Amino acid sequence: MPKNDRKNYFTYIDNEGNKKECKILYTFDLAKTGKNYIVYTDETKDDNGNFRTYAATFDPTKDLCDLGPIETEEEWKLIEGILANLTKEER
Repeated sequence: MPKNDRKNYFTYIDNEGNKKECKILYTFDLAKTGKNYIVYTDETKDDNGNFRTYAATFDPTKDLCDLGPIETEEEWKLIEGILANLTKEER
């Protein structure tokens, strides 16, 4: 998707007050937790050349700048499982 298609981007303000332009990779909800999740990237790369990706909770009725933390190891495992399935389907 072209970067100029801004509907898949949002601006996030980090804990230090820095604005970051982020691309939305996936959004989904989990009935088990009752939460909505977003997986996104700031399109920076790590030392191995892979895009850094992040996950957070969000309220779909509010601004995407108001992201929440993933609070438990169980949540992380559920998210990792969903991401594994999504990326497998894309191949």
